Amino acid sequence: MILPLADIWFQIPQDRPNWNMAYSLAIAGLGFALTTFAGRYIIALLRRYKIGKQVRIDGPQSHIQTKTGTPTMGGIIFNLTAFALTFVFNLYDRLSMLLPLGVLLCCGLLGAIDDRLSLVGGSRAEGMTARFKFAWLFLFATVAAVILYGPLDLHHANIPILGRFDIGLAYIPIAILGIMGTAHAVNLTDGLDTLAGGTGAIAFVSYGIIGYIQGQVGVVTFCFIMVGALLGFLWHNAHPAQVFMGDTGSLALGASLATAAFMTGQWFLLPVVGLIFVVEALSVILQVAYFKLTGGRRLFKMSPIHHHFELIGWSETQVTMRFWLVGMMAGLFGVALALL
Repeated sequence: MILPLADIWFQIPQDRPNWNMAYSLAIAGLGFALTTFAGRYIIALLRRYKIGKQVRIDGPQSHIQTKTGTPTMGGIIFNLTAFALTFVFNLYDRLSMLLPLGVLLCCGLLGAIDDRLSLVGGSRAEGMTARFKFAWLFLFATVAAVILYGPLDLHHANIPILGRFDIGLAYIPIAILGIMGTAHAVNLTDGLDTLAGGTGAIAFVSYGIIGYIQGQVGVVTFCFIMVGALLGFLWHNAHPAQVFMGDTGSLALGASLATAAFMTGQWFLLPVVGLIFVVEALSVILQVAYFKLTGGRRLFKMSPIHHHFELIGWSETQVTMRFWLVGMMAGLFGVALALL
């Protein structure tokens, strides 16, 4: 049934934006169903091969007791679905979609290697070294940035109210920083059940709407495929989680989100749409800087900041739901700014 459906879509007139959105939403629903269904079998395989999370000792003590041994590398669940559906339904006459697809695959593989090193019983609870991880992220981001600038001819900044500006070669380092920064920020956000997946889905919805406003059918479809796949993953990641996405999911999620944002030209709004990710990363930077400047004092009880709220008495579900709410409002505000 898949190929005939794809053939029907290829015949849909491209001047019918409502049809395009209907198609994208339908594929999102398919992504949700596939991820939800396949997730139980993938989780069973992860358990069988003892792919269990080793929780870091510098995190909340309650996590060591309740989360250690929970299957990780769960990002493979939504990565596979997103890759397959994009490949089948969203590549025809849209070869530009190979870019977010490649970013998703490369960062997912990098994250899987990191997760593999940090399994229960392993000697490296923290995974691969930060230098090694950032070196590969830099490589992937650089290739993506050059493709955005060259073959896709994207070298503009769309600033709300002020308009559109050609920034020339400055686009490349900005794109590298945006892709790497978002990947790392989502990675830091992935510390509580449903937190990274939920806020990531919200951000993809926002950029899906922005892409729809601009008539970018491929970006719209990719974003909503990611939304459906992430929501299917959250079915299994709901507290108490049966599986964690791990770096396999968080690095791929963040990097592909940033890539989609740059493809819409509305990358200037990425810190707005991804406000939760920015706050999480900023909390770590401030914590480290304050610790060094004050000789050992802490600005927050623990960073990233979601752990701070846990330690002041919020339940894990309260933290995630409230962060989701902030993420929803940030996403709405980002879409509003894109209309200006």
